[in-house]
Amino acid sequence: MNIVIAGAGDVGYHLAELLAQESQNIVLIDRDQDVLDVISSRLDVLTICGDCASLEVLQAAEVQKANLFLGVTTSEKTNLISAILAKKMGATKTVARVQNQEYIAKGAQVDFSDLGIDSVICPNKLAALEIQKLIHETYFTDVFDFEGGKMSVVGLTLEACSPLKDKSLRELRVSSVLNGMVRPIAILRNNETILPEGSTTLQENDHVFFMTNNRKKLPLKEYIGKENGKIQRIMIVGGGNLTYLTAKVLEKDFSVTIVEKNKDRCNFLAENLNNTLIINGDPSNMDLLEEEGLDNMDAFLALTPNSETNIITSLSAKNHGVFKTIAQVENSDYVHISQNIGVDTLINKKLIAANNIFRFIRKGKVEEIVSLKGVDAELIEFEVHRDNQITNNPISELPLPKSVVVGGVVRNQKGFIPDGDFQLAIGDKVIVFAMPETIPVVEQLFR
Repeated sequence: MNIVIAGAGDVGYHLAELLAQESQNIVLIDRDQDVLDVISSRLDVLTICGDCASLEVLQAAEVQKANLFLGVTTSEKTNLISAILAKKMGATKTVARVQNQEYIAKGAQVDFSDLGIDSVICPNKLAALEIQKLIHETYFTDVFDFEGGKMSVVGLTLEACSPLKDKSLRELRVSSVLNGMVRPIAILRNNETILPEGSTTLQENDHVFFMTNNRKKLPLKEYIGKENGKIQRIMIVGGGNLTYLTAKVLEKDFSVTIVEKNKDRCNFLAENLNNTLIINGDPSNMDLLEEEGLDNMDAFLALTPNSETNIITSLSAKNHGVFKTIAQVENSDYVHISQNIGVDTLINKKLIAANNIFRFIRKGKVEEIVSLKGVDAELIEFEVHRDNQITNNPISELPLPKSVVVGGVVRNQKGFIPDGDFQLAIGDKVIVFAMPETIPVVEQLFR
């Protein structure tokens, strides 16, 4: 697949890194030759120095042969213009990164597909919506919904008091604890990904990902030994765009306090948020946070630009008894240690954006792509769109590798956790858990 990426910043580099690992043909465009030289020494990609919105530069990148064009520079206008030009020049699909919320709001007046842009993405908005979901799902550290929540994958860490601890999955299947509502699909233990089998025994501190068709009714006390916590008061440190968008979606349901160092930014937040308390102060000053009621908070969101500050303040918030902590990290490597350091959830905007973009490069009729934090595998939602061996045989007889799990199926707006006798049909939305080396096999089946 030929992919042209405009912009070698954090998002562009991260996408190039991921796509290069998949043996895609990547061309990376940026104005900064020094940055491109560093990337060329690390990745097997072709680099071109120049203006991403220049016809000459786009021609040099052979954008007319591109299956996918990604405009992900820090300039919204450059992304939009370059994506439009790329489409007009022959690129099959185009994606543009934007910051302006008007462009992605429901009922937006401009249909970008009419201009030649197949999709617009806003990493901050995607991250804000993920945070909102995690706040509402208080005890889960990860929540990924498919088909509007008809199927979901949730993650949680087993504590010493959990009734699941020291139980094999075979034991749990015949008990009332799982009661047919969930299926464990992956376990993260000491940074190692374990594919659950009947003999697999769950251990304390295991981070377990469950597929469920009704997460709102999951018996949390039976899973983790505690009642579901209730969140009312939230403190956010940092006042950037992610904080603004997050507060915008949270202030309707929660009491929100923001601590931000820059006075002008505080004024902006005060003018544009309706029901949020704004504190002008240093987010890393724990004495200040205590004075502003940290001990009384139910959730703490560390969304400053500094990953280390976010992690440290989140750990301090935990020590002050805050129930749920979420920290933004710029380094995607940090995400893999989230279950080991004491912060409930680490989020990375680049990974969130990559998940959103990855559906464009997968073969088969792909509806959704999710990368589980720390797990070397992907969740891919396919649509069964024609009769073939997938619909002619039950799941147990399909030629799937052992490391592939058909975790869930949505049929006629209803979610199912299929067993080996389940037979797929045209129109089914199928959620598949697959290790990287098996993804081409799965894609071929669903083509």
